[in-house]
Amino acid sequence: MADHTPHESTPASGSSSGSASGSTAGRRPGAGSGPACAETSGGEPGAAPGSGSASVSVRPRSGAAVAPAALTVEDVREAQKILSGVSRSTALEGSRHLSGLLGAPVHLKCENLQRTGSFKIRGAYVRIAGLSPQERAAGVVAASAGNHAQGVALAASLLGVRSTVFMPVGAPLPKVAATREYGAEVRLHGHVVDETLAAAQEYARETGAVFIHPFDHRDIIAGQGTVGLEILEQCPEVRTIVVGIGGGGLAAGIAVAVKALRPDVRIIGVQAAGAAAYPPSLAAGHPVSIEAPTTMADGIKVGRPGDVPFEIIGELVDEVRTVTEDELSSALLLCLERAKLVVEPAGASPVAALLSRPGAFEGPVVAVLSGGNVDPLLMQRTLRHGMAAAGRYLSLRLRLTDRPGALATLLGVMSVVDANVLDVSHVRTDPRLGLTEAEVELHLETKGPEHCTEVGAALREAGYTVMG
Repeated sequence: MADHTPHESTPASGSSSGSASGSTAGRRPGAGSGPACAETSGGEPGAAPGSGSASVSVRPRSGAAVAPAALTVEDVREAQKILSGVSRSTALEGSRHLSGLLGAPVHLKCENLQRTGSFKIRGAYVRIAGLSPQERAAGVVAASAGNHAQGVALAASLLGVRSTVFMPVGAPLPKVAATREYGAEVRLHGHVVDETLAAAQEYARETGAVFIHPFDHRDIIAGQGTVGLEILEQCPEVRTIVVGIGGGGLAAGIAVAVKALRPDVRIIGVQAAGAAAYPPSLAAGHPVSIEAPTTMADGIKVGRPGDVPFEIIGELVDEVRTVTEDELSSALLLCLERAKLVVEPAGASPVAALLSRPGAFEGPVVAVLSGGNVDPLLMQRTLRHGMAAAGRYLSLRLRLTDRPGALATLLGVMSVVDANVLDVSHVRTDPRLGLTEAEVELHLETKGPEHCTEVGAALREAGYTVMG
């Protein structure tokens, strides 16, 4: 069976097998020591987020941090026992760049290095392992665009259960291939996840197969909560945990585990601004749907919160922030360049939140990189988007006189300002152009926002008019 996941790294401060130490429950904030999570001054936890981002307080500041009765930390500990030898205790890697930016230690919880490339194997395995012999014999069915599909496929194979996974027609080919290689029968249906989900549920009704929901089930949430236990073991001094939210299973599970043992730890959820169903749901007091969620982060592109995680997040998560597409792409680029980690946009959402307002997080901070299953074509587009957002990639279009040497003169200007020309499109015949005009589109590699400004100034000084 293929496992499309990089080798597991060594955690920054020891491994984390077994349950979270009970000593962390009564630990005074700031007590203890350790190279991975030394306590330093944080930023401004109550500060407003940066431009393009939003912050929503979701939990009253008074009262005990107690999870809804449906799920407890003991359930999460039991899930950790079930997952022993199955899921990896993923590395906790320090980030010097983010630590310098925040003025406090920042660590990355690398679930992108988990089996199947995301945290989803944790919840899927716990859910399927809890089925009765009769339910296992009927098989399981799931619907997913990628990560949950692979988690269910591998979990079912490990437990000897037949699995069928419905995926959207446009699902990335590498994710479809990986799901098949993990042992599932893949059926392509629908163009959006909602259509795929309906098809999977209809299949469950017709065949008796057990539907494995990606986030709206207590066993799924308990399995995902083992990430929280590992964080407390690896970084006992943690003060803030930042985690992406789609349906809410991962954030809810982490909240159940962490708030029971360390109620002083702030848990901050992050959603893509174009797919942020939690802020309006929290304002309404119940899950509400948003129409046509749009974001590159398909792992958190969910139009409605799950009922079970919504109850937990509303009670235990301290706030939910939103991040823009520019911030997501910049975060993905940072993870690749600075941390040498391949992370999908959804997995980079916590880093995007840190970049959007560094002073709003008290350290030590742990950012959960929830997955690394990114389609290569999406990675290419996202990296280019991230470079543009960081001022390191510039596209511009301009017109010039169509005469010999005109293009060479233009490229000479680029050489003077040290802008690396990646691509040139030179159009000489077009109804939009005058008889003596040519249009040129340049794609440039630049060194930052100031360099982009310098390029524009040089073009204007040379007499060119930039059209876009």
